[in-house]
Amino acid sequence: MSPASPTDSEDSEDSALTLLARPGFALLLAYRICAMLSYQIVAVTVGWHIYEVTRNPFSLGLVGLAEVLPFFCVAPFAGYLVDHLPRRRLGMAAASGLVLTAVVLTAVTQGWLPFHGVWPIYAAIALTGMVRAFLSPIYNALFARVLERRQYARGAGLGAVVFQAGMVLGPALGGLLVAWGGKGVAYAVAVAVATIALGCLAALKVSEPVHSGPAAPIFKSIAEGARFVLGNRIMVGAMALDMFSVLLGGVVAMLPAFLKEILHYGPEGLGILRAAPALGSVCVGLWLARRPLQRNAGRVLLFAVAGFGLCVIGFGLSHSFWLSALILLFYGAFDGVSVVIRSTILQLATPEEMRGRVSSINGIFISSSNELGAFYAGTMARLLGLVPAVVLGGFAVLSVAGITAWKNPTLRRLNLRDLQ
Repeated sequence: MSPASPTDSEDSEDSALTLLARPGFALLLAYRICAMLSYQIVAVTVGWHIYEVTRNPFSLGLVGLAEVLPFFCVAPFAGYLVDHLPRRRLGMAAASGLVLTAVVLTAVTQGWLPFHGVWPIYAAIALTGMVRAFLSPIYNALFARVLERRQYARGAGLGAVVFQAGMVLGPALGGLLVAWGGKGVAYAVAVAVATIALGCLAALKVSEPVHSGPAAPIFKSIAEGARFVLGNRIMVGAMALDMFSVLLGGVVAMLPAFLKEILHYGPEGLGILRAAPALGSVCVGLWLARRPLQRNAGRVLLFAVAGFGLCVIGFGLSHSFWLSALILLFYGAFDGVSVVIRSTILQLATPEEMRGRVSSINGIFISSSNELGAFYAGTMARLLGLVPAVVLGGFAVLSVAGITAWKNPTLRRLNLRDLQ
């Protein structure tokens, strides 16, 4: 289906359920959660698989490296392709890549391949990294084709809920499948779920933008997208806020150490602490889907980042397991506010012909903050100690929020209505 007409009645915006009743948006959300579930099931199962084969913790680190390096190499070109090729078909190709990855890993597990050792597993993970570079740009580009601009804020809230639900359910489902049926069953379910994602895009009826004239040279086109992002003070400010807050204030990577050394709780607590931020983000996403922000979005974003920093400090100082879990719930809620506002800005401020490239740049910002944030947290904990490192990170996040509010008044004064 094509983007909604401006003559649609105002009732079309009255509820999140109305958006979910739109076949195009429902199929797009189904694609997103199925792709996320397949990716997460494979990620959890591969970690178990590799360690079972090698019994070497270093091999687990190589799994992340095998995925991240291809992602960073492919992401700029993925955005270019999304902007110049039919998006739905490109999304189907990416979903097929998820299917292929899980099929290869299933074949490795069952001994159907003539190759031995761990390199076929790493090759499959490298393919996953390349495919993942396409998933968000395709979703963001198609998002703008199935909703009206005035519905972006509410739609971004629902999209954040779906994404966080996949982040929670995927690892849990992967672990249960490995425990219940073994690696082969887990990989087979990942194949099935990725196939559903492929089917959702195959069934999606959406108009594609018309490209007039010859395509610009690829590197010139990628540079054009980068210049657009860096020249937009609202967009680059929102991306930088998210990147530095997660880079400096990420505590998830340190949860096992906190459980053992500070909270003195067993390994069963890890699942609770990992789920708490996602639960907070889901709750906020549902709230913002019902009551989307329009006015004072810039101030709310800055306050959310400051609240995120305060939660980091509170978590670092807490010695109670359940208090820490509660703090992480609010930690995820503040992060969820940031995610929804940033996603809405991304949709509203990006020209149709640049959606793929801008989304890829945003993906590089976010992925770098997650991966480098874990490395930063571990390094600072080694240098300063666990608690001082986390508390210092929280104060650093507060400083980032304050400096951004001071140096970027355009973002501080942002009303989303002004972008519509």
